[in-house]
Amino acid sequence: MTLTTRTPSALASALRDIQAPVRTDLSAVSQELWRIVSADVPLVQEVQQHLMGMKGKLFRPTLLLLSASIDSAPPRKAITLAAIIELIHLATLVHDDAVDHSVLRRGMPTVNALFSHQVSVIMGDYLYLRALRELVTLGDLEAMRAITFASNEMTLGEIRQLAAFDALAFSERDYETLIRAKTASLFMAACDVGALCGTPRHRTALTRFGERLGMAFQVADDLLDYTEPQEMTGKPSGLDLKEHKVTLPLIAALREMDAGARVRVEALFASAEPDDEAIAEVVGIVRQHGGLEYARRRADQFSREAEDALGELPDCPSRAALLDAISYVVERRW
Repeated sequence: MTLTTRTPSALASALRDIQAPVRTDLSAVSQELWRIVSADVPLVQEVQQHLMGMKGKLFRPTLLLLSASIDSAPPRKAITLAAIIELIHLATLVHDDAVDHSVLRRGMPTVNALFSHQVSVIMGDYLYLRALRELVTLGDLEAMRAITFASNEMTLGEIRQLAAFDALAFSERDYETLIRAKTASLFMAACDVGALCGTPRHRTALTRFGERLGMAFQVADDLLDYTEPQEMTGKPSGLDLKEHKVTLPLIAALREMDAGARVRVEALFASAEPDDEAIAEVVGIVRQHGGLEYARRRADQFSREAEDALGELPDCPSRAALLDAISYVVERRW
C-alpha cells in the first residue's frame, strides 16, 4: 500500500464509506457516551458539553464495531463497549493536553486552555473512571482485561516519554516501543474487544490488525507535524519540535546528518522556547536528510502488515471497510 495524498473532502467521504456498515450502531455510540458521562454537577456538564463537541470521528469505536460484525450484526453490548473505548481515548487527550499545556485540539480550545489545568486533570480522571465503572457494570472480564491493559500501557508510555532525559538519544526502537504503548495499544484493544463480543474466532487476526494499524496511524500523525500547516491539523505545525519531542522523521534524519546540521538540531533542543525560525530550519534539515521519506516508508510497511493480518477473514462489507481504514489512516489530514 503506497502512501498518497487525498483532499480533506475526499478523506471525509472515505471515512463515511468506512463507517457505512455500522452507521446505525455508531449513531447509538454518541448517545451512549452522553449516558455514561452524565452527572448532576454544573462544571462537569459544562466541560462535558465542550468535550462532546471536540470528539473526533469516532474512529476507534468504528474499528470495534467493524471487528464485531465480520460474521454477523454486532450485539447490543458492542455499542456500550465502543463508547467506553472512545471515553478512554478522550481521557488520554485531556490528560495529554494538560501535560503538554496545549491550547488547541482539533482546532478548538483544549479543556486545559478553556477551563484550567486542575479541571483538565480531574476531568480526565473522571472520564477514565466512568469508563471503568461501565465496564464493571457489563461484567465482561475479558473486555475489561483488554481495555485496562491498554490503559496501563498508555500510562506507562507517557511516563517513559516524560522520563527520557536525553531526547536526541531516543532510538527507533525506543520510538516504536513508545507508540505501541501510547497509540497502538488502544487500537489493538478496540479490535480485540470487537472480536470478543462478535467474532471470537477472528480475535488473533483482528488484534494483530489493530496493533499494526495503530503503529501506522502514529507514524502518519508524526509526519503531519512536519508537513502540514496548522489549518489542516488543528494544532500548531512544528509543535513536537517546540515541545522537544523526538519522533521518527527526526530519528531517521539524525542518522544521516553531518555535524553542522546536528549542531542546529541540538541548539533547538537546548532552547527552552525555540522560535518559529529555528523550528522551520530543523524541519528543513529533517526533510533534506531523508527523515520524512523514511517515516513514510515505515508507515507503508505497518500498513502492509495490517492488510496481511486481514488475509484470512471472510469477504464481507466489514472486512472491506477495515481494509479501507488502512488507507484512511495514512492519508488523513485532521
